[in-house]
Amino acid sequence: MQASEVQRGVAAAISTARALGLPADDAVVLQNSNKLAVRLLPCDTLARVAPLAHQVAQFEVDLAGRLAETGSPAAALEPRVPRRVYARDGFAITLWTYYASVTADVAPADYAKALSRLHNGMWQIETAAPHFTDRVAEAEKLVADRDQTPELSEEDRALLIGMLKQHRRTIVERGAAEQLLHGEPHPGNVLNTKIGPLFIDLETCCRGPIAFDLAHLPEAVIEHYPDVDQALLDECRALVLAMVAAWRWAAGDQFPNGRKWARLFIRTLRKGAPWPSLDALARQLEGRG
Repeated sequence: MQASEVQRGVAAAISTARALGLPADDAVVLQNSNKLAVRLLPCDTLARVAPLAHQVAQFEVDLAGRLAETGSPAAALEPRVPRRVYARDGFAITLWTYYASVTADVAPADYAKALSRLHNGMWQIETAAPHFTDRVAEAEKLVADRDQTPELSEEDRALLIGMLKQHRRTIVERGAAEQLLHGEPHPGNVLNTKIGPLFIDLETCCRGPIAFDLAHLPEAVIEHYPDVDQALLDECRALVLAMVAAWRWAAGDQFPNGRKWARLFIRTLRKGAPWPSLDALARQLEGRG
């Protein structure tokens, strides 16, 4: 969000918390992307703030409540207020439990165990959710629209469209079992807390094969996840790389070093299999591997 929107969003979060009886005199912005993550003090509540048109907030709130009933390792809503989406000053605001991080990283075995538990909990939930192919279609539409991806060369545009179509088709034709998924369970969406790893950002949830979720994980984590279909994982990893590449080329993308990521993804996709993990590409971009 732009600076002016951030100020209004923070003010809306504070006033919402106060109206609900939570002591909120100060706020710390923890993340600013398509939505804000704000720690409210002294009530120690996490507020997530998005433009009011961002309708997925209600889906996320409903799913968080149902995951809590299954004992799944997902961040919980703020227990002191009604579980709902609050509208104020043009923003949709949801209130969550704030978790202080124990360490920077989650041990790979603990990460894999937590994700397996999350998948087991999600398997028990029947709810309307997008299919992973819907998300692929969004990426295809973005790449095909030259106004939205003006810096993408025609050669690279053709590469991405071809890969998105090819790997989506191959994954669907394999006919693997499907269920509700997190959608993007990468390290940025898992917290290491005193009660163990917890997954956040449920707005990306979709239905599909478990391998689609695994394609977002570091190799060290996949080594501990049970019964991995390696061939399907390879297809999903190629698809995810193409999808993320599409998002990084978007004209309005605000991801840090987004264009460097975009160019790295194109080079990686042109090299072909074996497909690296997102984590391996991050280390390469940062000169760590």
